[in-house]
Amino acid sequence: MPNYDADRFTAIYDGCRQRVWAYVVSRAGRQVADEVVNETFTVAWRKLDDVPEPPLPWLLGVARNILRDSIRAEGRRASFAAELRSWAEPAEADIAEEVSERSALLKALATLPEDDRELLILSGWQGLTPAQAAEVVGCSPITLRVRLHRARKRLTQAASASPLMEEAAAVRRTSTRVRIAVGKDAR
Repeated sequence: MPNYDADRFTAIYDGCRQRVWAYVVSRAGRQVADEVVNETFTVAWRKLDDVPEPPLPWLLGVARNILRDSIRAEGRRASFAAELRSWAEPAEADIAEEVSERSALLKALATLPEDDRELLILSGWQGLTPAQAAEVVGCSPITLRVRLHRARKRLTQAASASPLMEEAAAVRRTSTRVRIAVGKDAR
């Protein structure tokens, strides 16, 4: 980098850092301010030729975008954590059945190609509509529906081929028979 670029960046950093930091603190608090400011000036360094005069509005826009992206990411992490916590909640049915089925299903999911897993996660875990999921993966909603159907089919095949699923189904049939037999005795 020419010395001019380094001098210009230093002048921008020295002149705007405190104001960018204050802006981020006012929006998100001190805990994230340093990280967002660092990322903002990293972007400014990479795109130094694009930084206009005066640089402050441009820097605040970059900081705003970084902050928005970090908030979205945090929302996704919180949603995923909530989903994982819901798995740990006690079930009304026999917990052993659910654990073995869930384990078998997760193992079957892990055997699928990455594209299939992504579609199943977007629709099942993230709760996206086909149109929303299609936007994420970059295809039409109709194409996504076809791909999702095929992915579900492959998941079903992989899960049914799993010895754990066969065992879980056998346990379910046995416990259903026991409940029916107990119910008849109670009459």
